[in-house]
Amino acid sequence: MKNYIYILFTLVMFLQGNQVFAQGCEGDDPVGNDSINTPNVKIFGYIQSQFDYNFTDGDQVNTFKFKRARIGALGKISDDFSYYFMLETSPFIGSSGDAYLMDAFITYSKYNWAKMSVGSFKQPFSLEVATACHSLTTIDRAIVADQLVAPQRDFGFMVLGGNKYTKFNYWIALMNGTGLGQADGNTKKDIVARATYKLTNYLTIGSSFRHGYPIPNNNDDSRTTYGGEFVVKLEKLKVQGEYIYDEGAYFLGTSGGCGATPVALGENRDGAYIMAAYNIDDKLQPVLKYEFFDPDLDSKDDGTYQERMTLGINYFFNQKVRLQLNYQANIQTVVNVKDDALLAQIQIRF
Repeated sequence: MKNYIYILFTLVMFLQGNQVFAQGCEGDDPVGNDSINTPNVKIFGYIQSQFDYNFTDGDQVNTFKFKRARIGALGKISDDFSYYFMLETSPFIGSSGDAYLMDAFITYSKYNWAKMSVGSFKQPFSLEVATACHSLTTIDRAIVADQLVAPQRDFGFMVLGGNKYTKFNYWIALMNGTGLGQADGNTKKDIVARATYKLTNYLTIGSSFRHGYPIPNNNDDSRTTYGGEFVVKLEKLKVQGEYIYDEGAYFLGTSGGCGATPVALGENRDGAYIMAAYNIDDKLQPVLKYEFFDPDLDSKDDGTYQERMTLGINYFFNQKVRLQLNYQANIQTVVNVKDDALLAQIQIRF
């Protein structure tokens, strides 16, 4: 199955892109660059209440929890300056279980092709990571995005250009590389970049790049990451996919995306996913997603390679309320290990 993913990306890598522009998690344009009437203060947020049922061998962990519980504020101070601020209050994300700052950045947006943001925000890498958290088609992000795009949020400075009306968009950032809640651990900075291009009304393509020095007090051992993505929209059908390759040093102490536990990595690692969603009507959307993640390309049959098939259904009560049901069929290389899961989530936005 993994070979089919490689073939697919070979065919479409020269035809790719995407339409997500947010550094934060509120939507396409969290700083209000497309509206001169944006209020000085807009309070926003969402709650994702969730139940996980795990079909595991031995001890089972079946629990109610908050996937996310976030509140923030955004707005414009003047025609050129805007701000974005968001807190995560879910006790199930983060190391301490306490509320903490996720995003807080200031944006200068006088020039559409040379906007600038400084503060704490998402790394501009990967279609899955860039997608607003409340707009994810499946409950969980792709494993490869949570494991290899780490940290997903960081402190830094970014130059970006374009908007949802332009065919081309780009993001280039200089970041600490250490994640939230801590200063840089060495004298080097990470360079992270992403670009997308809308080839037709149906097809958008994109690519991402990162080079940095993830280990504290180490200015020698580097890490390099490459990514490619595509989105195809055909009336009610949407198909998207992404491939990420990563090599070099890494720091296990850097948290994974949205509370995911980081795994040990080899010298070379990769992963990909492809996902299809079909809008039967305004309320009902079935979803099918296949993904794989290999944390060590040089080690075979060690039990770390993962494949997952997600079968889901999304039901939209209205634009602010959504119910998601996902069955995750996990395919492991370890014999006689069963760890499928059934996830149910209700989301309210405000």
